Amino acid sequence: MTQLKYLIKRNSKLFFKDKGMFITSLITPLILLVLYISFLGDVYRDAFALSIPAGFKVTDVALDAAVSAQLFASLLAVSCITVSFCANMLMVQDKANRTILDLTVSPIKHSTLALGYYISALLSTLIICAVACFATFIYIATIGWFLTPLDILLIFLDIFLLVMLGTALSSVINFFLSTQGQISAVGTIVSSGYGFISGAYMPISQISPVLQRVIMFLPGTYGTALLKKHCMRGAFEKIGECGIPAEVIETIKDSIDCNLYFFDKPVSELTMYAILTTSIALLIAIYIILNVKKSNK
Repeated sequence: MTQLKYLIKRNSKLFFKDKGMFITSLITPLILLVLYISFLGDVYRDAFALSIPAGFKVTDVALDAAVSAQLFASLLAVSCITVSFCANMLMVQDKANRTILDLTVSPIKHSTLALGYYISALLSTLIICAVACFATFIYIATIGWFLTPLDILLIFLDIFLLVMLGTALSSVINFFLSTQGQISAVGTIVSSGYGFISGAYMPISQISPVLQRVIMFLPGTYGTALLKKHCMRGAFEKIGECGIPAEVIETIKDSIDCNLYFFDKPVSELTMYAILTTSIALLIAIYIILNVKKSNK
């Protein structure tokens, strides 16, 4: 236990001392927030406005609240995964600069070493995502606050699960990496592609049917949907108070992936959580098996 505490402390300190990794990880969510507001805000607002049937009127406060909540959910869904990869780069850096040799010759088990990387990356990512979350809470409060205490608790639960998923996934992938070039390549691919395949940048309903079915097998899709459900619940209630029929609101939810359908069958919220937790457990199990085999070798 003492060795694990030392490794977690050591890895966390190195991450926050490395200005390149830390600043990149911290600035990424804030840059995404600015980009979302600047470029996607009007697009989302126009999409919402067009979804409202003729003859009905939605207040600007309700409309802006729905848009800001969707931006918030999309931002966090992407940040939880991309920041996890940044925070977990230390595992590969230790291989690249040969520091791993010093650690492995010491009386530290491979399992303890692997667990130290995972927990330190998890904690570092949670800190950064918490900062991004509170920053977006401030933004939402200036637009229109309709989140309940239960919504906030569920949002934090979603963030925690997505960070665990991102850390587990990055741990498995980084296990096979050993150079700075590989780190950069994987980081670029994840940063540029994850938002699209998770439904954060573009709703899955707007993608081709074949690709939709493929994306529905990815656990990150359900994490994004959960965040949208909990971030936008209050805004949708406000829209309903404007006299918009429940059927129209459900159609809007379908169009922005608050509601997901697996081969035309609706996926319940409980099922989404089950898929997320099962995927996390599976990835962690793979990570453990990889390290056990390496230790035996």
